Amino acid sequence: MKFIVSSSQLLKQIQVLSGVINSNNTLPILDNFLFELNHNELKISASDLETTMSTLVEVESNSEGSIAVSARLLLDTLKTFPDQPLTFKTEENNTIEISSNQGKYDMAYFDGNEFPKTISLDDPKKTQIPGNILATAISKTIFATGNDDLRPVMSGVFFQFSPQSLTFVATDAHKLVKYSRTDITSSEVAEFIMPKKPLNLLKNILSNSNSDLTIEYNDTNAKFIFDNIVLVCRLIDGKYPNYEAVIPKENPNKLSVDRALFLNSVKRVSIFSSKTTHQIRLKMAGTELNISAEDLDYSNKAEERLKCDYQGDDMQIGFNSRFLSEMLTNLDSNEILIEMSLPNRAGILTPIDGVEEGEHVTMLVMPVMLNH
Repeated sequence: MKFIVSSSQLLKQIQVLSGVINSNNTLPILDNFLFELNHNELKISASDLETTMSTLVEVESNSEGSIAVSARLLLDTLKTFPDQPLTFKTEENNTIEISSNQGKYDMAYFDGNEFPKTISLDDPKKTQIPGNILATAISKTIFATGNDDLRPVMSGVFFQFSPQSLTFVATDAHKLVKYSRTDITSSEVAEFIMPKKPLNLLKNILSNSNSDLTIEYNDTNAKFIFDNIVLVCRLIDGKYPNYEAVIPKENPNKLSVDRALFLNSVKRVSIFSSKTTHQIRLKMAGTELNISAEDLDYSNKAEERLKCDYQGDDMQIGFNSRFLSEMLTNLDSNEILIEMSLPNRAGILTPIDGVEEGEHVTMLVMPVMLNH
């Protein structure tokens, strides 16, 4: 087989795919890209068995064939070339010769049939969503996923589609994020749990995308199709916890505060908090919010005051400063609302401004018990 391709075009596409490849694969063939040539179209795939991603590149060729080539070697080589046409040609002795303006390079290849076949979805359901909205939904939720191997369902993001809305939920039992869109809907009701790795890949590729994306899914797999890229991944098996039951409905104490000022205060004060609990204390009364932390082991303490708008009974509540600052960082608004009921019940954070029509963000953080 023989084809001519632009070096920068090829590099751009395989850099996108390289995120799929694990550093330590169980099967050596997975350290390679699969090249499937069909005349002027070259399909390149990468897989880790759980996730497979492929892309199409236009080439000049009138031959066909499929081979697997070393991902690391090809990436390292292409990064060094200025933009130019490269000629790839397979030789007798299982090597492929790459010819550039500078010289010739031979690398070994494997038979393409050794590469695992991509899963095909039988009779899948479909939903369409703008790429940039999916990227936003992922980045707003993925930080709240868990890492507990004993609870795999919490290590992914829960997708919930219905004719009323699309909802994305993530939780690790300490914090929870629910991101929903009522301006985009699905004709069918569906629920599935997406693993973190393919979501991170999608987030990186889609962040600047204006194109629509089609999601096809069944009980075991999901497939994302956009531009010239197809990503297929295995879903996390299991039932997602009933997250609605965790969100407190009655929250009479309402605090609205400038997000950036609050975030900076939390970051500063938390430096003085206990290194084991990361606990900070919020004390609300009238128009004043008092933020404090202390580390009794080292006699460190800090306290700051902020102007705020608070309606409700005077109260004190403790939070893990890391969770709180993560949430504040992932909200885009200028002002945020924190709703609370009791010091031992979860606090709910929502943006007051900066959200699009039909966009809803709810973040929940569990309190840390205060030791008086």
